[in-house]
Amino acid sequence: MNEPQIHHRSNNNNNHNPYDYSTKSRSGRTNLASCAVATVFLLAIAAASVAVYFFLFKPKPPLIAVNAVQFPTFSVANGTVNFEFFQFVTVTNPNRDEFSHYDSSLQLVYSGEPVGTVFIPAGRIGGRGRQKMSAKFDLQKYPLALPSRAAIGGEDGAVEAAAADTMVIETRMKLVGRVRVLRVFMHRVESKVKCGVTIEVTRGTVQGVRC
Repeated sequence: MNEPQIHHRSNNNNNHNPYDYSTKSRSGRTNLASCAVATVFLLAIAAASVAVYFFLFKPKPPLIAVNAVQFPTFSVANGTVNFEFFQFVTVTNPNRDEFSHYDSSLQLVYSGEPVGTVFIPAGRIGGRGRQKMSAKFDLQKYPLALPSRAAIGGEDGAVEAAAADTMVIETRMKLVGRVRVLRVFMHRVESKVKCGVTIEVTRGTVQGVRC
């Protein structure tokens, strides 16, 4: 008789493992490397965007050019001065996008002291556009400053008379606004211009403007 043969199954787990830890480790390292590459790529895009923004679309403040100043009326009486003042300027927007200005003003200063301030109405200037502006100021019965001997150079009567025949008014114009960049971002910009206006007191004529 043939004896029955018994086959023994081997339970050796080293031969077959459904969870290969070495494969899982390699997969984790691959995912980490992919994330690092993606991060570097995004950082490069961000850096390029910032460079384009600063070189091509960086907001620039408007340019203010003083064209003329006028005194339609000017008089001196009893140690006080009265005048009507106009300042004409051209404002250029150097940006590609629109410039909206607000909170702008023109201030007059005489003998180191503020005389008064007039506010400029809000407005808009298109990209690369220009706009002419004017500001008017009325001053009534403001005390004339007496020139000191130290300021006019001492004992020379001719120098003192010349100093007394002229006065200098300082104008300070400030233009504040916003520029829309790439139609999304708003950036605040500000420009200032300061001028010294020399006036002949006897006739009220402008002798010079220095900005």
